[in-house]
Order: sequence, then structure tokens, then C-alpha cells
Amino acid sequence: MDYEDQLDRALEQAPDEAASATRFDVPEPDVRGEGNVTVYENFQATLDRLNRDEDHVLKFLQDELGTAAQIDESGRARLTGAFGTRRMTDVLDMYVEQYVTCPECGSPDTYIVEEEGAELLQCEACGARSASGA
Repeated sequence: MDYEDQLDRALEQAPDEAASATRFDVPEPDVRGEGNVTVYENFQATLDRLNRDEDHVLKFLQDELGTAAQIDESGRARLTGAFGTRRMTDVLDMYVEQYVTCPECGSPDTYIVEEEGAELLQCEACGARSASGA
């Protein structure tokens, strides 16, 4: 039996939840224009899913989009400029890759620790520590 046959057999025998496992899912950004501002309506839901500090995520968005932003009284992010759903999704995917997903095991069960002035990503699943934002 060659490798491909073995792989097919393993996938057939895998539990359904393993076959349907997908990458870490972040809610699709619900963004709309309001004058010269883009309002990120479900920013709080995104923060809850990422399990990250709002200031950290907002700073990343500002840096990557080259804009100013703030969080309004309703928990929505307001970014100066026009940004569509696709662009916001791409930036969030970059954030997840750099600051959420463990580079060793791929788990999203991580948190950011600061050690000697450097941000490290600590994985709860495998225990790995790695430089975040690399």
C-alpha cells in the first residue's frame, strides 16, 4: 500500500470532526462607510474570538492600514479612510498568523506575554514560546 492509499484510508477512518476541522475562524468583518470613516461594526465580536486586548488589535490595524483609529462608546472600531471587507479580512488574517496561531502546533490557544521588553506568544496547547509579530 503506497502513501496516497494510506492517507485516503486514514481520512476515511478519521472522526467526522477531524475531517471538518478548519483553520481558526474569525468572524467576517462587518464594515461600512460613514463619510470618510470606516466603521467596523463587529469589532468586539472579533476581539472576543481572538481573545486579545482591544488596544493591541487596534494598533495592528492602524499600522497595517496606515490610518488612525479609535473605539467608540459602542465598542465599534472607527478607522479613518475607506476599507472594504476583503482588505480588513486580509489584515485580520495577518494578525491571527502573527499574534494568535502557535507557529509550532498551529493552535489558536495562545496568549501574549512580555519578557524583557519583547512580546512572546505562549501556547497553552504545546507550551511553546516564540517571538510574536515575526
